[in-house]
Formats: sequence, C-alpha cells, structure tokens
Amino acid sequence: MRIAVGISGASGAIYGIRLLEGLRSQGVETHLVISPWGSRTILEETGMEADAVRALASCSYGPDDLDAGISSGSFPLDGMAVAPCSMKTLAAIASGYSGDLIARAADVCLKERRRLVLAVRETPLSRIHLENMLRASDAGAVIMPPVPAFYTKPGTIDELVSQYVGRVMEQLGLRAENLKRWKSD
Repeated sequence: MRIAVGISGASGAIYGIRLLEGLRSQGVETHLVISPWGSRTILEETGMEADAVRALASCSYGPDDLDAGISSGSFPLDGMAVAPCSMKTLAAIASGYSGDLIARAADVCLKERRRLVLAVRETPLSRIHLENMLRASDAGAVIMPPVPAFYTKPGTIDELVSQYVGRVMEQLGLRAENLKRWKSD
C-alpha cells in the first residue's frame, strides 16, 4: 500500500506524526509533504525538527515540489491524509487550487477517486469553513476533525491521539489492531 501524508500548519502536528508511525508499523510506503508552517508547528508543539519527522516517511518532498510523483494521477497511490489540515489547505483543496504539493496531491486523489481524509483543525467554524468542508466532501473527501472518543475512557492525551489515528488508518483502508471499539453492555 502507498499513502501520501500532508502536514499543514494547523495545531495538531502530533496527528500527522503518529499517522506516519502507524503506517510505518504496518509496512505502508509513505510519501510526506510538510508545509512551511507545518514545520514550525511540529517544532512548537512537539520539540521535534521537521527532518526527524521526514525520516519517518519512505519519501519526502518539499511543499513547492510540484514535479513530485504524487502530483500526478499516473503515480499509483492508494490514498492520502492531511493531518492536521488547516483551513487554508482545506480552502485550496475545496476550490481545486493546487498552489502547493499538499493541495495538488489531494486534488489528484479527488480526481482519481482515491481516498482522501482531511483532519480539519479549527474552532469555532465559520460559514466559509463549513462550505469548504461540504465542497470537499461532495468531491469525495472524508472530513474527519480530530474529535476525541471518550467512550474509550482515555487516561492520557496519547490514548486520545492513538484512537483518532487508528480511525484515520481505517478510513485509508487499513486495520488498526489496537483501536478501542464501542462496546454495549
């Protein structure tokens, strides 16, 4: 399996990092793009350098590298997740504006009818945000804000992140082995 991962500048860089780790643990080939603000957010929120995150991926590209394989529909890709997905990145994807490689790779996923998961990160949401989410969803994207699942009775932030990342992996067609499931009494 081959998955692209975009990390934009929205808060929640840990979601993209943990997704890369989870995909790597399952032997998935990953193609990573980090936006300039994504690099800054990674450092601010995790203390990690962007190069350390790039090392988690099979391949990594610069955000302006529109010549990268993932910018073409002829490149065999099974899907993509943008985690986190800023409102700027969402707006680009929803309008088909391929100004950087994250938006272009997402656009390719939509036009080729491949899986695209957008971990949109903003609150509160304006009407423009909601309309962009609807537009992206109508085009085939899965809109998946990182909303915590409290039915799992998480004890740590790490457990909340793991649960969400497991759900993203399942949206991409992978089985998340350690995902806590709903249990009725």
